[in-house]
Amino acid sequence: MKILVTGGAGFIGSHLCERLLARGDEVSCLDDLSSGRERNLDACLGRAGFRFVRGSVLDEGLVTELVGAVDGVFHLAARVGVRLVLEEPSRTLETNLVGTRHVLRAAARRGARVFLSSSSEVYGRNESPPFAEDAALLTGATREPRWSYAASKAMAEALVFAHVREHGLPALVVRFFNVVGPRQRGRYGMVLPRFVRAALAGTPLEVYGDGTQTRCFLHVTDALEAVLALWDEPRALGQVVNVGSAHEVSIGALAECVRRAAGSVSPIVHMPYREAYGTEMTDFPRRVPGRTRLEALVGPLPVRGLEAIVAELVAELVASARPHATGDLPRAATGR
Repeated sequence: MKILVTGGAGFIGSHLCERLLARGDEVSCLDDLSSGRERNLDACLGRAGFRFVRGSVLDEGLVTELVGAVDGVFHLAARVGVRLVLEEPSRTLETNLVGTRHVLRAAARRGARVFLSSSSEVYGRNESPPFAEDAALLTGATREPRWSYAASKAMAEALVFAHVREHGLPALVVRFFNVVGPRQRGRYGMVLPRFVRAALAGTPLEVYGDGTQTRCFLHVTDALEAVLALWDEPRALGQVVNVGSAHEVSIGALAECVRRAAGSVSPIVHMPYREAYGTEMTDFPRRVPGRTRLEALVGPLPVRGLEAIVAELVAELVASARPHATGDLPRAATGR
């Protein structure tokens, strides 16, 4: 197939481009590099069947042109990361809504299949995990910038299903739960790469809040195994599907796991949300995906354990710190 990946130079997008090329698909990648990095595509650039286009999903003409030449679109372009969302809530809403509208309009004209990348954030204040895809979405007050990302993703999903009903658009939505792995950065608040970098630098691992809140971390390779299985499954069209691990870990325990894997003596410190983000923040005690729909569609899929994930990320960052490596590098870990 001929595929367009929006946001393809980002963390998940770049891994997806590699997987699609390995399947024999022709891949065009659209990314404005506002948070993605061209070096994430090193394994793709120069390969037959791959094209990188620097541009934005807010450019309707460009989106129409690119979608008009493909059979399917993986729409991952979005403003992500708690810190970035808090700093630029209006840009978050614009990118996540207007960009999605451009993709959907072009895909409906073309008759192209669409995959929308959504988020567990849409469950909002729901406190009854594991979350089923048809559960109520309970967001907070609109004056709180914290909710702009969740609201934009929920509305993007609604736009998808409006096009499904009105135009017969073949589409599916996946809600990702804490996908992690190589190339993910802690710059915008992603907790695991932030912990790994701190542990290797010998600086404090900052746990926001009391650290008892739990999350379920899924390796990007396992996430994409599920995504591509859903993409190939006709019964998934018209569905919302959670993609995440069922294994819960508290953020405090995650910090301890990272420190062990890095052989680090970095202290673990607790930081109030206001101090971390400059504003009060609503957090959630548990965020756990219901996996019944996913397994009914594609069966149980292998999921690697948290210790293996952390060990891989530590090794990746240690390798990046070797002589002649470039970028923002950590100091050597202590206590090894």
